[in-house]
Amino acid sequence: MSEIRVSDWTELNEQLYQNAYNEQIGRIRSSYVFRGVSQADYALTTSLCRLGGDFARMEQHLLRNFRKYAPRKGHEVDSIWNWMALGQHHGLPTRLMDWTFSPQVAMHFATARLDQFGADGVIWAVDFGAAHALLPKTLRDEMESEEADVFTVEMLQRRAQTLEEFDALADEDFVVFLEPPSLDERIVNQYAVFALMSSPEAKLEDWMQTHPDLFRKIVIPAELKWEVRDKLDQANVTERVLLPGLDGLSAWLKRYYSPRCP
Repeated sequence: MSEIRVSDWTELNEQLYQNAYNEQIGRIRSSYVFRGVSQADYALTTSLCRLGGDFARMEQHLLRNFRKYAPRKGHEVDSIWNWMALGQHHGLPTRLMDWTFSPQVAMHFATARLDQFGADGVIWAVDFGAAHALLPKTLRDEMESEEADVFTVEMLQRRAQTLEEFDALADEDFVVFLEPPSLDERIVNQYAVFALMSSPEAKLEDWMQTHPDLFRKIVIPAELKWEVRDKLDQANVTERVLLPGLDGLSAWLKRYYSPRCP
C-alpha cells in the first residue's frame, strides 16, 4: 500500500492530482476516484456491513421493502441498481460506498467535522480505470461497447438484472465504480460515484490489499486540517454547495462561525 503523509497544502494537491495527465488526449483527466474521511483509522466499510448481525442476508429484505414502500414518482424505472442507488442516497444500508471524482469534495469530507480536528484525516484514492481492467469479461465488454470509463445503472442492468446474477459473474472479488443517476443537486454537486463490490460480504479494503498498486492513502495531519478547511471555504467547497438546502446551509454557517479550537 502506498501511504503518504502530506506536510502542507501544496503537497496535498500534488498528491491528489498525481498521474492525472492523459497523454492520449493531452488533458488533465484523472482515472482516480476519492473518498475523504475525518479519521485516518476509520475502516472502509459499507453501511450494510455496519448494520451488523447477519447483514448479508438482510440485503435482499432491505431492498425489497424499500422498493415496496418508496414512492414511485420520479423513479419509474424498476431496476435493482436504480433502487440501490436511491436507497444509498437516502440512508438505506447497502453494499454501495460513496466516492467522488473530485479531490476537493474529498478534502471537504475529510475536514468537515470540527469535533475530529484532533485526529488525522485521510483521502483514499483508487485507480478505477485499472480496477475495471480486472472485471469479468461481460462487464469489460459492456464498457468497451459504450466506450465508457465508469458504469451507469443502465449499463449494469444490461449485464445483470439481479444481485444474484451480478454476484455470480466471477469467483474472485471485484469492484465496479458506478456513477449514480442525477437524483438531485446533492449527487450532482458532489460529483458522486459509488463503489460496488461483487458480494455483500466482500470488503473493499481486502480487495485493495490484494491490489496495492491501484490505490493510495493520503494522510492529512491534524495540524493541517484548519488550513485545508479555510482554503476550501474560500473556494466555496462547503456544505452550502455540496448539501443544497437549509440543512446544508445551517451546517456550513455553524461550522464557519465556530471558534478555532486550540
